[in-house]
Amino acid sequence: MRRIRFNGTGSGGGGCPGVHEDLDTGDVIVHGPPLTDHADLAQLQHIDEGEVPIVVPRNTLVDFGPRDEAPTLINADDEFDRLFTAFKHTAWRLETRRRYASDEQTKEWEQFAAGRPVEWDYKDGWCRNVREQTHAGKRFERVRLIDSPATPGQLYLRSNAIRNCAVGEDIRNLSRSEAQRLHLPAEDFWLFDSRLVARLVFDEEDNLTGAELITEPAAVNRYCQARDAAWHYAVSYEEFQVDK
Repeated sequence: MRRIRFNGTGSGGGGCPGVHEDLDTGDVIVHGPPLTDHADLAQLQHIDEGEVPIVVPRNTLVDFGPRDEAPTLINADDEFDRLFTAFKHTAWRLETRRRYASDEQTKEWEQFAAGRPVEWDYKDGWCRNVREQTHAGKRFERVRLIDSPATPGQLYLRSNAIRNCAVGEDIRNLSRSEAQRLHLPAEDFWLFDSRLVARLVFDEEDNLTGAELITEPAAVNRYCQARDAAWHYAVSYEEFQVDK
């Protein structure tokens, strides 16, 4: 039996025509309405017995046909930061890690680790940009995975969500067990405008070192499917029951 993956469809809702891919052989499977007009069929060449010609819009193959495109690697500094101002309508994040080293280098983490109330900075560069972009009608959304019991890093980010949502983000939580049931990707990524994926790269000490930019349509479509599943099942951070 083939292992077949759905790459996408150019249809607005009916799912036809569509493009699938055999994960083992790389074969492409296309389905759509058959070509039945006798005058059209007479113009075709090399149609063997048992073969059925079908009609597929060119854009469907262009958008969802598999291509070998290597991701572009960018650094974690200025190149990465520009993504958060250049997007047109939506910046969406899946956070899957149990720890982020950068969090632990802040005075807010020091306050959190000591059990003191955290004095969040609502005027730093991230907050200013979120306010600016959301004021222009754009959206910042995240789904954060939570373990059972939650790690210190995850508890810190749950507290941090208060600040981020106050300046315009929409942050939701999902249990790791539910994410595994949904077969969500294991890696962290940002998805911009449903067209560009920035898959985050971390070193062994959990430091962000850069991102792989993915624009190949079939690959981006898989991340869009993961986003849709995660967003459907995730709940707001205020309502999520954390197991400490």
